[in-house]
Amino acid sequence: MFLGHFGAGFGAKSLAPRTSLGTLFLAVQFLDLLWPTLLLLGFERVEIRPGITRVTPLDFTSYPLSHSLALALVWGLVFAIVYWAVRRYRTGAIVAAACVVSHWVLDALVHRPDLPLLPQGGVKVGLGLWSSLPVTLVLELVALGVGLAIYLRQTYAADRIGSVGLWALVVFLLVIYVSSVFGPPPPSATAIAWAGQAQWLIVVFAYAIDRHRRMRRA
Repeated sequence: MFLGHFGAGFGAKSLAPRTSLGTLFLAVQFLDLLWPTLLLLGFERVEIRPGITRVTPLDFTSYPLSHSLALALVWGLVFAIVYWAVRRYRTGAIVAAACVVSHWVLDALVHRPDLPLLPQGGVKVGLGLWSSLPVTLVLELVALGVGLAIYLRQTYAADRIGSVGLWALVVFLLVIYVSSVFGPPPPSATAIAWAGQAQWLIVVFAYAIDRHRRMRRA
């Protein structure tokens, strides 16, 4: 899942209007922002196996610290505590925590049964929708579209940056997704890890855009 996570971030703005879109994007992608660093440090592992699914060639052999359900709940709690300590906005903290955990829930729809419930191993889950490219594309695009529609309904552009910048962000997300799905397999796990760090640019992009948009009155 990729676009669907950002769809959740867009949609969450209606639940926490005082929380920046950048923070919501950071929350929904927190597990995937943590994962590349853990890969580089050798704490988690991924293998490249073209054909393992119709959508991605990645075999997530071990990622208990970033993608086990138990630690996703912990990361959500930590995120909420830090956010509340900085912003003193309880609703935003709760929504941000839910966004962190939503990443695991959405991943469980598409992943093979490789998502652990506990960090020490045991049961792994995943509905495996990545086995169908058409189903995956529909799911991703619908999730992004619904979230974006909610965001557009709840906010308006304060200036040209808030308008053009938002659509530039959406196009950027689509280009990244299409490139990853239809492009060649990555050359190595290290390349995957370094490319994953580039997701921070999306978060920064969202912070910048949200400063140029305003909430609509009820």
